[in-house]
Amino acid sequence: MRQYISFDLTEWGKPFEKRRNNLPQPTGNEVLVRVTAAGLCHSDLHVQKGYMDLGQEGRLTFAERGATLPMTFGHEIAGIVEAVGGDVTNVQCGQQVLVFPWIGCGNCNACHEDRESDCSAMRIIGLKQKGGFASHCLVEHEKFLVDIEGLDAADVVPHSCSGITVFNALEKMGALREDEWMAIMGCGGLGMNAISIACAMGFKNIIAVDIDDAKLDAAREMGAAKAMNSQRRDAVKELQKMADGRLMGVLDTFGGAVTGRIAVRAMSKAGRYLLVGQAGGDFHMPQVWLPQKAMTVRGSHVGNSPQLRKLIEMVRAGEIKQMPIERRPLSQINDALEDLKNGRVTGRIVFQPDEIDK
Repeated sequence: MRQYISFDLTEWGKPFEKRRNNLPQPTGNEVLVRVTAAGLCHSDLHVQKGYMDLGQEGRLTFAERGATLPMTFGHEIAGIVEAVGGDVTNVQCGQQVLVFPWIGCGNCNACHEDRESDCSAMRIIGLKQKGGFASHCLVEHEKFLVDIEGLDAADVVPHSCSGITVFNALEKMGALREDEWMAIMGCGGLGMNAISIACAMGFKNIIAVDIDDAKLDAAREMGAAKAMNSQRRDAVKELQKMADGRLMGVLDTFGGAVTGRIAVRAMSKAGRYLLVGQAGGDFHMPQVWLPQKAMTVRGSHVGNSPQLRKLIEMVRAGEIKQMPIERRPLSQINDALEDLKNGRVTGRIVFQPDEIDK
């Protein structure tokens, strides 16, 4: 039987290990994809250590979320269709595709309405199903594939996570007036895509916020009108000043105690705080501020399949500026995780699994 290579986590908190597996043969509506690009997401750091930080509530382990080891993680996946099941009609072998990984239960109202990110029993590829840190990935149904023929797989693969995550949040944010400002907190992979997509959606007054000046420079290149290093003592006052007292929206792609504190204190009355980052910890604010400042504090989880298709249409139309992509062979996965953990990555690392034996 043919085999394929994966880099799996076999023990929480330990490095990923190279393994050989029997290559599955698709049946029914299944599609076997030969992976050509797999993005490294910041959430993969949480996956490796095995838990999310819940602050005073302790930890939420991935085992509690239904993940079992050994497991092939990696949820940003693009590649070439290599084999299809007998019931597949809309994709064909040799086609280049992007995988939508946020698969729901298929039975709830959210799933029936293509709001997979609102499903409470998700079966995510790269968490509960084998993912893209491998040479091949089996996708359970052709409807979870998006055609990306003619596009660079490494460039577009982050849109299956960071792209639709921020797109979803920006739609919830709603439009801002000409004289109103939005801050995007965190200029990693999520933040860079957020700036680019926000510009494409018509947001003009964007302030990038980060602790790394090099990333802030990159954020300006992506379209941010202003940038602020949040390590300064007067970060709240400076952010208010930069927004001319009209900071009406904050999209937090980091999601830690510090960014949350700055956001709710810097926002103007009736401002909207959208949180997608999951650095963890506790969120603190005087509860009376919710009515007194008439603010909205809202979370947003990943995105949905129609949004991914819309994003790819925007990419094809040249509406979204390409964020920095660093391509690495999958065999360097553990080194890449260290670089990401230590803040040495601007934009996104994308693995190219077809290089692992070279």
